[in-house]
Amino acid sequence: MCVECVKVKCPDRGSVCLETGSYLVNFQGCASCHSRENIQIQNRHTDTDDEEGEERVTYDHVCAVCEHLIAEHQYEFRIEGEYQEYSMVCILCGRAEDTVSILPIDPNKQLNLF
Repeated sequence: MCVECVKVKCPDRGSVCLETGSYLVNFQGCASCHSRENIQIQNRHTDTDDEEGEERVTYDHVCAVCEHLIAEHQYEFRIEGEYQEYSMVCILCGRAEDTVSILPIDPNKQLNLF
């Protein structure tokens, strides 16, 4: 991972968890060849555990010109009870977490009427 290639190391992305792609707004340029060309994704691996309801995706962001390693991207999805939980960690794309109810109406967001 190369902190010289990014504007901000691990920016806070709130609830925006990327399973694929790159956050180009945070790309400073390749520290090795100084190119600002597109970033390539290499070494993509997906591990799933259907019984546990988990998925982990990892891949590398590399310079399209010299293949310098810019960042390692990690994305996770899991089911916890009645919620789907997402998380992402990457020095280029940032850090994010999100929780979504699998029910039509999220019990945590219901208004108390009484």
